[in-house]
Amino acid sequence: MDIIYVKTNTREELKDITAEIAGLVKSKGYTNGVLTIYSPHTTAGITINEGADPSVVRDIIVSLRKLIPHSGDYQHLEGNSDAHIKTSLMGPSAQVIVEDGQLCLGTWQKIFFAEFDGPRSRKVWVKWCGC
Repeated sequence: MDIIYVKTNTREELKDITAEIAGLVKSKGYTNGVLTIYSPHTTAGITINEGADPSVVRDIIVSLRKLIPHSGDYQHLEGNSDAHIKTSLMGPSAQVIVEDGQLCLGTWQKIFFAEFDGPRSRKVWVKWCGC
C-alpha cells in the first residue's frame, strides 16, 4: 500500500489529487491493473468528477451544504455530524483502471479528495492490483 498526504485549506473542499495519483503510477512503474484510492477518515471521502470547470466542484459543495447543513438536529457532540453524513454520501473510495501506465479517466474526469471537516492534514491510501 502507498500513502499520499493531502493538506486541505478549508472546512469543505474537493481537492484535485489526480496528478499525485498519476505520479505514483509512473514512479512505481504500474502498467496494467486497477488502483483503489481510499480515504481512511470518517469526515473525508474520494470522488471522481469533472475537473475542467471549477464551477462543478463549487456546485457540488454548495449543494451538499444545502442538503446537509452544518447546523441541524444532530446529537454527535463533536459538532461535525454534517461532515460524517456528507462523507457517507460521497463514499470512502474510488477505483481507477490503469492501462499502459496511464489512468483511464474520461476527458474531463479528475480524482478528488473530498474534505468535509478541515482544514486538516490527511492521508490517502492507494492499493495496486496488477493484471
